[in-house]
Amino acid sequence: MAVQDVYNMDGEKVSEIDLADEIFNVPIKQHVLHEVVTMQMVNRRAGTAAAKGRSEVRGGGQKPYRQKGTGRARAGSRRSPLWRGGGVVFGPKPRNYAYKVPKKVRRQALRMALTSKRQNKTLIVVDSLDFETIKTKHFVEVMAALKAREALIIIDRKLENLELSSRNVPHVKVLRSEGLNVYDILKFKHLILLEPSVKQLAARLLP
Repeated sequence: MAVQDVYNMDGEKVSEIDLADEIFNVPIKQHVLHEVVTMQMVNRRAGTAAAKGRSEVRGGGQKPYRQKGTGRARAGSRRSPLWRGGGVVFGPKPRNYAYKVPKKVRRQALRMALTSKRQNKTLIVVDSLDFETIKTKHFVEVMAALKAREALIIIDRKLENLELSSRNVPHVKVLRSEGLNVYDILKFKHLILLEPSVKQLAARLLP
C-alpha cells in the first residue's frame, strides 16, 4: 500500500493514511479514460435540436407557377428544400444520444483517474473540512493553505457550510463520494479527499 500524508485545514501535516494499490496504483490506459469521458459528455446532451422538413413547413399547397412556358425550372411547392423558407433535408430531430459503458470498465476508469492524480502529486487528503459558519473568505484561505486553486473536493457526508461557502468560488467543486466520476476528476487540477471519503471509495471500488 502507498502512504499518503494527511493535512488539516491550515495545511499542516497531521498524520498518514494507507492508500490501496488496487485503487490508487493501477496501470493507466488512455483509451479507457477516453471512452468513459466520452460517454459522460454524450449522456449530458439534451438532444433537443430540431428542424422542419418540407411536409412540416407552413404553406406550399399551391403550385407556384404553371408547369410550362415560364422558362424556369418546374416547381410544385414553395416549401421545397431548394427554395428560401423551404424545409430542411435530413434535418436534426429530437433524439436520445445516451449509451452505456460496461460497469466494470467505468469502475476501472475511476481507479485510473484516481491513480493519475496520485502519480501527478495533485492528490490531497484532509482530515476535516468542517466550517462553523458560512464564510467564503475562510474557504479561500483554507484552499490557499492547501495550495490548491482548481480543485474537486470529495466529502463523505452533507457539509452544508462547506458547500455554501464554496459555491461562489470559481474552479472549485464540492461533490459527495457517491457522485465521484472520471470527468470531474480529470477536469480539475487537484483532487481533495476527506479522510473518511477514502474509506468510502475503498468500499466502492475494491473488488
